[in-house]
Amino acid sequence: MTISSKHHQFALTPPMGWNSWDCYGASVKEDEIRGNAEYMAQHLKSFGWEYIVVDIQWYEPGANSSQYRPFVPLEMDEYSRLQPAVSRFPSAENGQGFKPLADYVHSLGLKFGIHIMRGIPRQAVHADTKIMGTSATARSIAHTNSICPWNTDMYGVDASKEGAQQYYNSLFDLYASWGVDFVKVDDIAASRLYGIHLDEIKLIQSAIDQCGRDMVLSLSPGPAPLEHASALTAHANMWRMTDDYWDLWHLLHDMFERCEKWAPFVAEGAWPDCDMLPLGHLGIRSVDGGGSDRWTRFTRDEQVTMMSLWAIFRSPLMFGGELRDNDEWTLSLITNDEVLELHRNGRDARQLFREEERIVWTSKSETGSFYVALFNAGESSDTVAVSLEQLGLSEAPHVRDLWKREDLGKLGQLEFSMLPHSSVLLKLT
Repeated sequence: MTISSKHHQFALTPPMGWNSWDCYGASVKEDEIRGNAEYMAQHLKSFGWEYIVVDIQWYEPGANSSQYRPFVPLEMDEYSRLQPAVSRFPSAENGQGFKPLADYVHSLGLKFGIHIMRGIPRQAVHADTKIMGTSATARSIAHTNSICPWNTDMYGVDASKEGAQQYYNSLFDLYASWGVDFVKVDDIAASRLYGIHLDEIKLIQSAIDQCGRDMVLSLSPGPAPLEHASALTAHANMWRMTDDYWDLWHLLHDMFERCEKWAPFVAEGAWPDCDMLPLGHLGIRSVDGGGSDRWTRFTRDEQVTMMSLWAIFRSPLMFGGELRDNDEWTLSLITNDEVLELHRNGRDARQLFREEERIVWTSKSETGSFYVALFNAGESSDTVAVSLEQLGLSEAPHVRDLWKREDLGKLGQLEFSMLPHSSVLLKLT
């Protein structure tokens, strides 16, 4: 699938980065952002990892986990725009916002991102505060019946009201002045109560277009409705195919079907998103995902299976664990340059077939090579095989195992005995 809108140029390959949610919930602090950025710059930047994303409620001074505190006061300027809580982000003092932190991330050769909620702060609406660039006020543009079912911070914005576009323009002008490169907008792609909010997605994309800075637009949560694939492609760079994804096998198992359905819509600059990678040290100050402070509950086979599916499908890669605690194994999963080459440059990924829990995916490279991923998604050991005829090949290819980094020689049949939940990722030339 080929597309050519201006904003799609901001993400010609699937974005790769780190997001604070899986380990710190809503409570991440500036020193933790800086520390993870330093780790990425030292260990991951050369492999293509580049985004450092501050997740939800950076404007909430008292946030201490992933559990939201309802109706608490939030940091906000006179124009109804939320500001970083200085108690958690000291460099934001004196109205500097995220600019000092973004400048530091940029100094490391990385890019800086933030999470926002759809809409306008409820406290702005109740106080009827001003909106920059218009005589409209917060109350006059609010859609007070359009609320997030799991967070009390915001009301929706009524796109039909005078001042609605100016409000979003003022937000993204502010983010541009801070040096933001990536914005994850929540409660917008598939609200549990109201469905997709296309009117606000369009307001946001227009606001990015006018702000003068390239910003990747990521939409959450999922599952985004497949029937809106064209609109999502037209207005965003990535969108969630799933609700919050955690380190549980049944959630990974479900992802095979989601990827099969969304594969035809993968395109340069517009990426269906499998959600964050719950790897490494998770849940440090987060109670989401059915577990607290822990290392990922995925087995090593499951971790490789997840990385193989995300790579061949070309999902954005957003690491969720505390990077500084990575062990050698975890680091090896996200620095395998052969797997990342597939992720960056694979083409036309599709599920070739599924026979019960035996699953085979294929994709192509720009140079004519084939990639093949074989999965045993079942609960017992099994043999997974694919023939040259099924792959459309007339002669035995040279086969390389990308995870083991081993050449397997010329093979006339790809057949592997596989443990439960395991995978094999191959390059055929």
